[in-house]
Amino acid sequence: MKKLVLVLFVGLMGFTLTAQDKSAKIEFKSETVDYGEIQKGADGVRVFEFTNTGEAPLIISKVSSSCGCTIPKKPEDPILPGKTGEIQVKYDTNRVGPIRKAITVISNADTPTKVLKIKGEVKA
Repeated sequence: MKKLVLVLFVGLMGFTLTAQDKSAKIEFKSETVDYGEIQKGADGVRVFEFTNTGEAPLIISKVSSSCGCTIPKKPEDPILPGKTGEIQVKYDTNRVGPIRKAITVISNADTPTKVLKIKGEVKA
């Protein structure tokens, strides 16, 4: 009986260690979105596309911006391996001048923190 319990315990530990090797990986199509020159009041919504190239579901826990003029929106559901998702960013285009902002993405990926950038210029 002791041998059976020992074998089951060792097998379970081996399975647990193997399961931990699988991780999510986030790969962005582009880590910078260039608005270019846009007019004041124009559509400020842009999208960062990404793919989960890992072997485990990708969970994005938080997306934040460097300023209140930029509002990011993260996917609510996990992104399964091989699937794509998007992070939507809305910039307040009523602010005239250059755009240089950062969006921080926190997830369960092998690289848990990614910094995305938006740039461009709003013309009056």
